[in-house]
Amino acid sequence: MGVNYKRFWKKLIDDDLDLSDLHLSTGIAPSTFSKMRKNEYVSLDVLVRICEALKCQLSEIVEVELGERTELN
Repeated sequence: MGVNYKRFWKKLIDDDLDLSDLHLSTGIAPSTFSKMRKNEYVSLDVLVRICEALKCQLSEIVEVELGERTELN
């Protein structure tokens, strides 16, 4: 199981937004965007700040990739 941020990158392109402007408006470190490029986990706080800046929902910027499900006891 993992995450991907394809929707985030697509939204930036579709909305004609610049990553450096997003960095300046949110205060999110460039290294965090590097993590997102590698589909690594970032904190929920970061994702919420991005959603606030882009005026969107979490589901519009991140997707959870489900692997095999295990049964819960």
